[in-house]
Amino acid sequence: MRLMNRFVYRHFTRKWNKFYTPTATLPTHTVDCPECGLRTEIPKLRQGQEASCPRCHHHLVRIEPEPYPIVLACAMGALILIGFVYSLPFITVHMTGMFTQLTLPKMLYELLLADWGFLGLTMFALTFGAPVIFLLLSIYVYSGLLREKRQPYLLTAMRMITRLRQWIMVDVFFISMLVANIKIQAVASISFGYAFWLMPFLAILLLRTSVGMPTHWMYYQVHKYHNNQTLFQAADDTICCTRCLYFRPRSETACGVCDSELFDRRPHSLKISFQLLLAAMILYLPANFLPIMISQNPMEQGISTIMSGIVYMWNDGDKFIAAIIFSASIAVPTLKIVSMLVLLFSARFRLLLPIEKLSVQYRLTEAVGRWSMIDIFVIIIMMTTFHTNIARVTPGPAAIYFCLVVILTMLSAYFFDVRLLWDKAQFEKHNDK
Repeated sequence: MRLMNRFVYRHFTRKWNKFYTPTATLPTHTVDCPECGLRTEIPKLRQGQEASCPRCHHHLVRIEPEPYPIVLACAMGALILIGFVYSLPFITVHMTGMFTQLTLPKMLYELLLADWGFLGLTMFALTFGAPVIFLLLSIYVYSGLLREKRQPYLLTAMRMITRLRQWIMVDVFFISMLVANIKIQAVASISFGYAFWLMPFLAILLLRTSVGMPTHWMYYQVHKYHNNQTLFQAADDTICCTRCLYFRPRSETACGVCDSELFDRRPHSLKISFQLLLAAMILYLPANFLPIMISQNPMEQGISTIMSGIVYMWNDGDKFIAAIIFSASIAVPTLKIVSMLVLLFSARFRLLLPIEKLSVQYRLTEAVGRWSMIDIFVIIIMMTTFHTNIARVTPGPAAIYFCLVVILTMLSAYFFDVRLLWDKAQFEKHNDK
């Protein structure tokens, strides 16, 4: 009996230490910075420690202070919240003696019923599909690591997690609802349901789950349980993957750690990035000049473009909301296109700014692109809110063009290899000597 008690005590202690002792480490190894290409020696890291590039200060490697319990708790909490958000009432619209109670699934159904399946699927994928899959996979991966047991498809699940992160836009949808609220109050009164008030907490938990999963450390842990070698020495016959930051043999076409494309510099990076940007620039014209929203009631019909809607709200006294929509729908896409043109020109011909400023510019360009979706979400909310015989809002053709502009600019930034800027800087510095 005493032996059994001792065994239970040791088993419990080992599991307890899994949470609270610095066992989640990374050994000493070498990485190439994915932004400037500088080869950096990473010392042994323990829980709560991180390392950044000494030249461009880009974040390289990090380990959470409590890597297992925080992510699991946030992921489970977010999964529970998303069930409430998608089942409880979201908003109730009161207008001329009638009211409409909407849930998020009903909003999606209204879009599909009105033959706007593209917008409906966009809303579903970014606010429900991607978050749910991300959370389920996160729980699956972390529960496997915590139990120290091999689970089927653990590596596949980890690879999907890293690709889903940037397509989760619950926070963008919530801000869009606040913007749409100003427009709705001009013709109706609304009251927010429980789902609306739970959504910001869901967004915070999703963000905390994503931040708590550092890619480099996670891949090391997953491959360790599969007995796969991840740490290759930096040499002429190896390449450092830009996604997971592990050196892999040049014989691999796809990284054996994260399954991303393996290259010294992305092949045809400038050409692909420019072609995507050119397509976005072409579509940006109809996105701004064609109607983006058509509103109807028994007395009149209103057709508005992005700019006319901004001007109307500014003249109507809603200057703060007009400024938000102008920033998200006009300023951000325009500045992102101009920024990408500057980056492409600098990488191809000559640097227009100091390399440090261009590096920061690229980070900002890549980070703000998703917030351009605010205007699309506002249209979706307005359309599903006013879908009665008395008042009706339908998206104009510009809605599809604008959505494509956002996606294309995000892809243009994704395919741009920022290390080409640092190569150009080194080349110009060498020629100046």
